Amino acid sequence: MASFTTPDGVTLAYDDITPQGGPERTILLLHGFTSNRNEGWKRTGWYAAFERRGMRVIALDQRGHGESEKLYEPAAYERARLAADVIALMDHLGLERVDLFGYSMGTRTALQAAIDHPNRFSNLILGGIGGKLLEPSERRDASPMAQAMLADDPETIAEPMLRSFRHFADEQGEDRKALAAFVQAQNPPLDQDAMRMLPMPVLVVAGQRDTGAGDPEDLARVFPNGHGVTVVGCDHFSAIPHGLTKAAVFDFLDGLLDDPFPERF
Repeated sequence: MASFTTPDGVTLAYDDITPQGGPERTILLLHGFTSNRNEGWKRTGWYAAFERRGMRVIALDQRGHGESEKLYEPAAYERARLAADVIALMDHLGLERVDLFGYSMGTRTALQAAIDHPNRFSNLILGGIGGKLLEPSERRDASPMAQAMLADDPETIAEPMLRSFRHFADEQGEDRKALAAFVQAQNPPLDQDAMRMLPMPVLVVAGQRDTGAGDPEDLARVFPNGHGVTVVGCDHFSAIPHGLTKAAVFDFLDGLLDDPFPERF
């Protein structure tokens, strides 16, 4: 396990996989809530897919997740801190510019990092999210998710989505107390005016059955060079390993999505 310490003193774990012969380009991966770099990216086939294309793969365990340090104060998980972790990792590795790919919770980290440092990212990929990101949801009560993380018996959790996240956290052996603190961090809404100014190409991709995401095209229209793709037949969890999601990402990186709103996969 590779690790580094952020400027605010948090130790974070990451993978850095460089193909033989040197990389053609570098992509940095940010997993979702209750996940980690191994579950979110390696097991789902993304490491191998990027390696086959000769890309250097860097995947971060976001603070409070995986093998990274666990913190128990909500303020430690403010979105600005998570975004600063991305830049700190790039600086640690001597990387001036990369492609950035976030999934679910990782999209918020990715967006904030791109807003704060737009010159550091060549392409931005936002997975498992759509138009609902634009709704004023950031200030919603986080107590139900926090309570789901801390419940003694997950079968007492009535809401199916909350129960699925809790089961997923248990399967991954995640620190549920840290996750409860994570979701209670206070964040302002993402700056939509700043999103409209982002200079890099942006791909928004989500499953057709991902009811929590909304339409990817609704979010893609915010960006000057946005592309929205819906993966038919997939929900939030099944979209990330799906071959059609990988096809959309690689077509985007290859510059093949010339129409900003292509036909659905």
